[in-house]
Amino acid sequence: MSVLKIWGGERLSGRIAVQGAKNSVLPVLAATVLEGGESVIRNCPDLTDVHAAIDILRHLGCEAEFEDGTVRVDSRKITRCDIPDELMRRMRSSVIFLGPILARCGEATLSMPGGCELGPRPIDLHLKAMRLLGADVKENGGDLICKAAKLTGARIDLPIPSVGATENSMLAAAGAEGVTFITNAAREPEIRDLGEYLKKLGVNVTGAGTSTVTVEGGTARAYAEHTVIPDRIAAATYISAVTAAGGDIALVNADTGDMRAVIGAFRRMGARITENGDELRCVMEKRPVPPGTIITGPYPGFPTDAQPVLMAAAAVAEGATAFVETVFQNRYRHVPELIRLGADIRVDGRVAIVEGTKKLHGAKVEATDLRGGAALIVAALAAEGETEISRLCHIDRGYGKIADSLMMLGGRAERIDRKDK
Repeated sequence: MSVLKIWGGERLSGRIAVQGAKNSVLPVLAATVLEGGESVIRNCPDLTDVHAAIDILRHLGCEAEFEDGTVRVDSRKITRCDIPDELMRRMRSSVIFLGPILARCGEATLSMPGGCELGPRPIDLHLKAMRLLGADVKENGGDLICKAAKLTGARIDLPIPSVGATENSMLAAAGAEGVTFITNAAREPEIRDLGEYLKKLGVNVTGAGTSTVTVEGGTARAYAEHTVIPDRIAAATYISAVTAAGGDIALVNADTGDMRAVIGAFRRMGARITENGDELRCVMEKRPVPPGTIITGPYPGFPTDAQPVLMAAAAVAEGATAFVETVFQNRYRHVPELIRLGADIRVDGRVAIVEGTKKLHGAKVEATDLRGGAALIVAALAAEGETEISRLCHIDRGYGKIADSLMMLGGRAERIDRKDK
């Protein structure tokens, strides 16, 4: 079992580069299946989810290697069109391989995906999109069996702006004949990034990052290079940390244009945030104040993934903060662990009220999910004494070498990898 120990109470200072976006690199890696050639994907974070995606590519018959933030994929040879249960369970985003495998092979067999248990995240919208494009989709036990002699462009009207369904629709449409229109599409920056990579493959994509995306299937090119956008949630985590603990940090390679809702919330808390090109500086000289009610929602609203880390900073604010979670039903699983650190939080359904307390204290806690684990890190940095965080498997899915990153910012942190008895 691995644990992360943090000795809090230290003001943070220093510079750190923001890693590549987890939520962007995974669909881009899935898209390499479409190409039937070689791809070089740069600015890839060293995450367990990324390595799971690489293992899926290898299982399919691709050659894939990760080195120094770059993934090289040769997808000329595809020998399988299935993903076994063990690989699917390693990450929720594994279902993103459905569209490209179906488009490339004409069939795909996947088991139901795994990942963080944040409440119902049905993939019915993904399956509906595949059917509209001409696929026959059957469910057999825990397996999804999809077949299509030919995919044909269609109109896909999403009832909600689902990120995953938008991505899978784009990926399958990239291998379909004709034009596909996706309406009420998700507008997250990661959708825009996937669209940019698909263009490099020779697919005509317009509107990615808007509510209407048009995809015209094209002939894949033999070689493509792409650099993944910065991770706006990782950047929000470091801003949360300095807001809670105090200090002066600079984030390099931060796309501030994609973070307006987050930056606005931290400015309301008293953080002095300045932007200079792709560098963002955050200075916090006093105890934070409440940012007002935080309501999560699809982009460009406040991202649900940033809610837990902002809640950790609000736990030491001078006053009360209300959170309204509209995206995931079980997004407050981290609250009992924050309470162990001394936070004063009450939850009623989708609403959480955080009464700021002047001091948090160290304790033994466990990460319940990826972003909840990040919230514990933020709180631990602001707490007095030693905090020990277990179940790092969740944190490793979205943050690469987090202990090293914290130490670069002046935090006192150590990862201890113990052999399970």
